[in-house]
Amino acid sequence: MQPYLDGKVLLFDKPVDWTSFDVVKKVRILTRISKVGHAGTLDPLATGLLIVCTGKFTKKINEYMGMEKEYTGTFTLGATTPTYDLESEPVNQKDISHLTEEMITAATAPFTGPILQVPPAHSAIKKDGKPVYLAARKGIDVQLEPRPVTIYAFSIEKIELPVVYFRVVCSTGTYIRSLAHDFGAALGVGGYMSSLRRTRIGEFSVDDAFSLEAFEADIKNRLASEG
Repeated sequence: MQPYLDGKVLLFDKPVDWTSFDVVKKVRILTRISKVGHAGTLDPLATGLLIVCTGKFTKKINEYMGMEKEYTGTFTLGATTPTYDLESEPVNQKDISHLTEEMITAATAPFTGPILQVPPAHSAIKKDGKPVYLAARKGIDVQLEPRPVTIYAFSIEKIELPVVYFRVVCSTGTYIRSLAHDFGAALGVGGYMSSLRRTRIGEFSVDDAFSLEAFEADIKNRLASEG
């Protein structure tokens, strides 16, 4: 396991229902190395590229976190959820029969370029030293300040109402859940993120990523050959 102690950058295709820390924990257990961290959280319901650094390469985490990111996924229009995704039940149902392809495509324009974005109340952002989702879960109204982010590209790839398929390239700190919520609000019908996949971080692509099963098999083979 010396190469992992010396430092490695591992690319994982995170499965759904795993937290980013679950992946880190798995790597620690398999490699028996405690110095392991990830370069940017993916929500449990999201899949895709997660960069994990081991050993001395954990020093590179902030560098990777600052890189632009690419996502694909779906927004569902005609309702909202408190968490802006499927972690909570859809409410505020609205009629969407009047929406056209032109209206939906045109609604991306105000969200392209440098924008101010309010993060979701159900997020790990800290306020007064505590993650704001703790207060949000108790029904406490959380007020967060808008933050500057940059959306380099925002395109609608396919429309199957109430679902729209999107691709987004954005700066670090962008919440795709907030983009879904704000996009739905701009169309006057509400919206939430119904699926998300991170496909790229900087020059790192999910196409080059390990599945957790493949990584586990590789480690076991290494240990067997060393033994």
